[in-house]
Formats: sequence, structure tokens, C-alpha cells
Amino acid sequence: MRFLAPILTLCTLFSLSAPAEGSFSSPFVQNQPMAGHRPAPIPAEARSVRRAYDGGLNPVRPLRTPEKPAPQPNCQAVCVIDPYNGNVLYGYNANERRQVASTQKIVTALCVCDTKNLDKMVTIKASDRLAPPIRLNLKAGEQYTRRDLLKAMLTGSFNDVAVSLARDCAGSVEAFVARMNARARRMRMYNTHFANPNGLPAEQYSTAYDMALAACYAYNNRTIRGMINIPAYEFRRNNGSVRMIRSTNRLLTSHPWVQGMKTGYTNKAGKCLISCAASEGRAVIVVILGTTSRNIWPESLKYLRWALHGA
Repeated sequence: MRFLAPILTLCTLFSLSAPAEGSFSSPFVQNQPMAGHRPAPIPAEARSVRRAYDGGLNPVRPLRTPEKPAPQPNCQAVCVIDPYNGNVLYGYNANERRQVASTQKIVTALCVCDTKNLDKMVTIKASDRLAPPIRLNLKAGEQYTRRDLLKAMLTGSFNDVAVSLARDCAGSVEAFVARMNARARRMRMYNTHFANPNGLPAEQYSTAYDMALAACYAYNNRTIRGMINIPAYEFRRNNGSVRMIRSTNRLLTSHPWVQGMKTGYTNKAGKCLISCAASEGRAVIVVILGTTSRNIWPESLKYLRWALHGA
């Protein structure tokens, strides 16, 4: 009998961390600020980079749950999460399945980084260009490193670049999407299914909570963290011409304490934004899904400020 308690404990933990296929058990009560709920599965590499890099942006301690209630949402779904430990501070419709537009390029970026060969040259193909409306318009036969294309995709949100990376990394876009879905399962994104690497309308979906999990992994990835906070940079084409690529995230230029992440928009998804920010050794990630062009920036800012300052 003395061995029974540990076995029961392990069985209980497994049942909490591994929902059955097709089911999902919410880790929090929606539409309320949360305190002390079960942490999300932050990756092991996050534990090993608790030291300053990239200007000392990493959090060194967890967020406090603000005493002030969370602001009322002006969007379809919200998730506020601590990238230090995965604690969710607030959720509104956070487990509701929705299209998330280009914010899913965060998962595309993670899968590209999984190749661990970012200096490999990618040859652009004409078929890559069939991904309107936001394109870098590279020509067939041009060659760039995966790293160069990844930086362009995360900064300018180019749909054709996402296709080029997917095809090159997995041999076909379809095979790459399979990798995206497999990685989503490993990240415990149990309410997610992807159909393409760029977020254009398709039979696919995710949730604010699932995308918050992906954002935690991206936040703790050195390569991605070094790219999501670039306001603008010069991209040099093979012919020597230079194009200025500006971030689609306006908060980067207007609020220095915002560290970037990823925008998204389609008619079906509405305006979407994953944003991250830090202050006094603490950090937060906010996922906003399904709002308007007018609301997207103030909507994200009010939750960033609430989480970091209780304001």
C-alpha cells in the first residue's frame, strides 16, 4: 500500500496534462482574472535562459496577479499569460475556436527553427508567389538563407515568404503543415488545427489560450526573440536593390517597453495581435483576437498595462 499513493499521484498528473484526442479541459474559468491556476507547459529551454541577453529582456521573476479587475474586453477573445512560468492572469473566450490569421506565423517560425539549419540557402519558386495579398514578391531563382526569410516573415508578415520557408524546410507545404500540427500537439495546443503556414483563410482554427502557449515558446526562443522586436530594417535583394521592411506592429515604435510579437488580419479572423512587454524584471504576453483596426492597439495596451502595472 505504501506504493499506491505515488502511483495515484502520477496517474492524476497524467490525466491533467494529457486530454483525450478531440477533447479539451480548460485550465481556467473563462472571463475572469485568474490567480494560482495550473501553469502552462513552458519549454525546458526557457529554464536555461534565465540570464540577460538581447538587452536583458528576459523576465527574472513572475508577474503578480493585479488587485484591480481586468479591463472589459472590446474583442472576441483575450488571453493574458506570464512567459516566465505560464500562469494565465486573465482569459475571455480564451478556449473559443477561431481563425487567428497571421499570428499563426509564430508556429511557422518555431517549425523553421526546429530545422536547426537557418543558414541553408532557399531557392525561390514561382509557385511561392501564390499567396496574396501581402507579399515580398521575390523572383523565382533568387536565393536567400532561411534566417533572412524568417526575419522578413516575422517583421513584414509576408505570406509568400512563409510558403517558401515551408516548402524548403519540409519538402512541401503540406508536409510542413503536418509539422505545424504535430508541434502544436507537443505544445499542448489541443484546440488548434492548421491548414497553411501563413494564416490565410482556410479550414483551420486556434484559440487565444493556444496561441498564448505558442507565444510563450516563441518568447523563449533566442532566434525568434531577436526578430519580433525589429521596427524596421533593410532587406537586400539578390540584384543589389534594397527594400525597407517595416514591422506591422505599431506598438514597437510608439511604446519602447513593448517587445513585439505578431500581428494578423483577415476578414474572417478580424484584427489580431500577440504582443509582449516587460517592466521591472517581469514580462507578459497578451493575445487579442477578433477586433477592429481602431481597437486593436489600445486593446492590447490596456491588458499589457494591467498585467505589468495593475493600471
